[in-house]
Amino acid sequence: MAEWALLAILITSAWFWMDSIAKREAALKIGRQLAERCHLQFLDETVACARVGFARDHNGRMQLQRTYTFDVSSQGIERMACHLQLRGAQLVAWHIPPYAAK
Repeated sequence: MAEWALLAILITSAWFWMDSIAKREAALKIGRQLAERCHLQFLDETVACARVGFARDHNGRMQLQRTYTFDVSSQGIERMACHLQLRGAQLVAWHIPPYAAK
């Protein structure tokens, strides 16, 4: 019985790892799009997962919700910390702080 439990843990871990990679790529794409839409420079070409938890979608089903952080700049000098939240693969919230336009 322990072998089946170990196998289930390994399969779940592999699924979570692969799903996390796919969601990170989606967050990277969305972060670039948000920066472009706000006329900002997306810095470092990276996003970092800051938090993972559970939340209900609009149908009441539990899904993984991940919060990603990334940096942008309006004039290429200062860095502004931003974040976005994905519930499943859906963007549910994002924040870019106020900035002075070029």
